[in-house]
Amino acid sequence: MPSFFRIGGYLVYFWSNENFEPVHVHVNKGKPSPNATKVWLTASGGCILVNNSSKIPTKELNSILEVIAAQYFLICREWKEHFKVDDIKFYC
Repeated sequence: MPSFFRIGGYLVYFWSNENFEPVHVHVNKGKPSPNATKVWLTASGGCILVNNSSKIPTKELNSILEVIAAQYFLICREWKEHFKVDDIKFYC
């Protein structure tokens, strides 16, 4: 499962078996977990919090969402390369 970057102590990554879903990342501290906070990217270049299962405090979560949105093109490019697709699905 590709890891993109760290934000503070938080790892931003996606699971290798989720290419049937819209492009998204998971965020949590420590080892990757299927129950981590989930963030979908939107077609307009933003992101939407799906759930905060990692219970990231609101202030930290808002900062993380800003960084994820700023890394939109990196995440999309890595998604395409990893799943070997030309087009990706977006949440909206």
